[in-house]
Amino acid sequence: MTEPQFFPYSLDRRWTPLFTILGVSEDDGVQLTEDGHLRATYGRARVETSLGNVDHTLITGPHRWYTAVGLRLSFADDGITFGTDHRAGLCIAFRQRIPKIIGFRDHSALWVSVADPQGLAEAIGR
Repeated sequence: MTEPQFFPYSLDRRWTPLFTILGVSEDDGVQLTEDGHLRATYGRARVETSLGNVDHTLITGPHRWYTAVGLRLSFADDGITFGTDHRAGLCIAFRQRIPKIIGFRDHSALWVSVADPQGLAEAIGR
């Protein structure tokens, strides 16, 4: 068992109306639980998987705002985005796909625009 950690999103205030519609608040972000799970919340959307299911992580950005802000599917693959800022984020790739949130297929990756992508990558350890 490890100490739980919480990584809040970097909320770009220009998108507050969109966040309000989606139910995204300062309470949302990525939590690493003491029992070894990764839990990401984005308003009413939620993803949870074991840390053992994480294959690797990659810090990316900056991105165009229209590809990085909102709840969206990747154009390149079946990944899902929990985006609140276009400057930087962390792509978390999974060994086994996680259940779909939107779209037609389960998701092989999750991109999150947390305030500290480097810290989250280090905490995940992959």
